[in-house]
Amino acid sequence: MIDLRRLHVLRAVSHYGTVTAAARALRFTPSAASQQIRQLARDLDVVLLEPQGRGVRLTPAAESLLAHADAIQARWDQAEQDLRADHGAPAGPLRVTGLASAVSVLLAPMAARLGERHPRLSVRIEEVGVPQSFDLLFEGAADLAVVESTPFNPPLSDARFDQQPLLDEPFDLVVPAGHPLAGAGRTDLAEAAREPWIAPVPESPCRSHVMSACGAAGFAPDVVHHALDWNVTAHLIAHGLGVALIPRLARLTPDLPITRVRCAGNPHRRLLTCTRSGGHARPAVAAAVRELRSLAPAAVA
Repeated sequence: MIDLRRLHVLRAVSHYGTVTAAARALRFTPSAASQQIRQLARDLDVVLLEPQGRGVRLTPAAESLLAHADAIQARWDQAEQDLRADHGAPAGPLRVTGLASAVSVLLAPMAARLGERHPRLSVRIEEVGVPQSFDLLFEGAADLAVVESTPFNPPLSDARFDQQPLLDEPFDLVVPAGHPLAGAGRTDLAEAAREPWIAPVPESPCRSHVMSACGAAGFAPDVVHHALDWNVTAHLIAHGLGVALIPRLARLTPDLPITRVRCAGNPHRRLLTCTRSGGHARPAVAAAVRELRSLAPAAVA
């Protein structure tokens, strides 16, 4: 018999990339996590990890086993959902994560609506970045996440997660109120090619969207300032220090002397709802996603 706890340690090593990171997430010591993997290998009489430089990598046998492990986890999640089902009525805790702008504009009103319509459902929201959302889903610490689609996410084919499109969120060109483009209802992004630019910090997922949009418009932006927060970006723009692309959901400080200008070509980022495999069928998650889809069109109008 396979000890499913040991199988989960192997899944964690695959997800986090190292035994040390997996142990930290599972609240094990690295030696205890390694021992679990070694015992699983002995139980199955196969090699699961092999040296690679200073670390380890999964063997083909481990990769094969993981496909079955992910299917087992999905069936276990389904079993839990069936046991807790209340004739299809959303009930119990619903743990939701999302990036800041999604929490403010989509998740907060979603939670309020669900509270009115399903009083037995308790929504708990946590603002986290995209990688952390996937980690929390993997660990079973979140039920639903609103994430930004990035090249660094697990692929849509990853059997551990069910990722569904929610909305394509446009980026607006934001300029100082007195800027020549401030009066334009819509502009070609190339009109801002010679401007100083404010961009997300290099490690931000949004940076790739900004750089790609500028590249598609035929120029590389002259980035003179970097910011983590969209409101910080807005204040830099208000002081005449540059222009920026800011997503439509970002709610900026009122009364700043700045103007949003819509862009030709519709530069955008895609937001997804994400659950563990099969999670969208859970009544509470399905109710939450319905509310999100109802809120999304007006949020980006």
